[in-house]
Amino acid sequence: MKLEIIPIGGFSEVGRNSTLVKYGDDAVILDLGLHMDNYIAYTDDDERDDLGEKPDMSAEALMKAGAVPDINQIKELIPKVKAICISHAHLDHLGAVPFLANKFPNAGIHGTKYTIEVLKQMLISDRTRLKNKFHAHNESSRFKISKDMSIEFVRMTHSVPQTASIMVHTPEGTVAYVLDFKLDNAPVLGEKPDYQRLTEIGKKGVKVLIMDTLYAHKNSKTPSESIAREMLKDVLLGVNSKGNAIVVTTFASHIARLNTIIDLGRKLKRRVILIGRSFDKYVTAAKKAGVADLTRKVEMVKYGSQVKKYFGKVKNPEKCLFVVTGHQAEPGSILPRMVFSHLFKFKEEDNVIFSCSVIPVESNVRNRERLDAELKKMKVRIFTDVHVSGHAYREDHREMIKLLRPKIIIPTHAPAEKLALTRELAMELGYKSEDVKILKNGERITL
Repeated sequence: MKLEIIPIGGFSEVGRNSTLVKYGDDAVILDLGLHMDNYIAYTDDDERDDLGEKPDMSAEALMKAGAVPDINQIKELIPKVKAICISHAHLDHLGAVPFLANKFPNAGIHGTKYTIEVLKQMLISDRTRLKNKFHAHNESSRFKISKDMSIEFVRMTHSVPQTASIMVHTPEGTVAYVLDFKLDNAPVLGEKPDYQRLTEIGKKGVKVLIMDTLYAHKNSKTPSESIAREMLKDVLLGVNSKGNAIVVTTFASHIARLNTIIDLGRKLKRRVILIGRSFDKYVTAAKKAGVADLTRKVEMVKYGSQVKKYFGKVKNPEKCLFVVTGHQAEPGSILPRMVFSHLFKFKEEDNVIFSCSVIPVESNVRNRERLDAELKKMKVRIFTDVHVSGHAYREDHREMIKLLRPKIIIPTHAPAEKLALTRELAMELGYKSEDVKILKNGERITL
């Protein structure tokens, strides 16, 4: 029997990550993510809003908009899919599950405990139900989905808790799916990657490595999250902010980062308030999965209707640290509303800290430029890029290839020009050009 790999989404593009692996009569889907830029463009259509129309959120409409993986490419294989395995709880890997999972009636949904809890919170929030069974696993675990196919989760580090690299074991060999990852040897929450198990898998033989190569152009190793903690410590504790408000914005799913911000806020003897609906989703999931209980350390303002009321009555903002959504200046998120809708009255030399980088898509860049310009007019102090990435750089890619020793490398989660850089790296390590397959969505390979 042959091993087949079918890219469904995320190949030669950034977003809607999804891959199908088939062996014999059995198949597994690895990730079902959103293409965030396309999803936002589709759901925030101004012309439709002006007409008072709601977007069609059917699977077919979202596929047509390029917002979710196009599973029509694998229509004939849908009955063979025995499992949907999710690597981690970011929307570009998980976000299409509520829209597409019901199309796979024979497939359970597998993920780590935190990933499954985030999915459950999403479904509750959106009032959506799935027929598929949920299976929550430890970060390091192995389970069979058919006679000839088993799945293994291997503990990995990223910018969200309980990320797993997924190994698909078959008699024809192992497919290693390593999206997303960084090799963090000093994480501030959770353990470092399971190097021992990765080495063991590499020694036994990996047929194919499918790898996150978003930052293949960065000639370095990704800094540890412990570096981000020191950067935040330097800004929050090392800058005189007495008498002024502090507003921090970061990724709602980044529980380790939130934990650091909250602890530093408490050291400043400030009330820490998380403001924004998405914080509630991820913080609740972290508590239920046993990752961290942030709820006992903070106040939370969850819903949009509460935000205006809260800011209208908040006393002594100079004694508060507000953690808000809107790090990419997304329309409707809290920070842009604070600035443009005047939800909050900024004073000169209030502090706004962006514990993030700008995700390099046109809408984000444009929105952030506009937001930053408005903040400057208000004469607030702006601290940008107080952040380290959750994605591997070139030297991490080198380490992963050396650990797993794959026969074939398939770079993904990046535009074509960055995928080509991974081919260059592989050739440095002794691979031939044809050993690195640069694929597009729908382009099948059989091994």
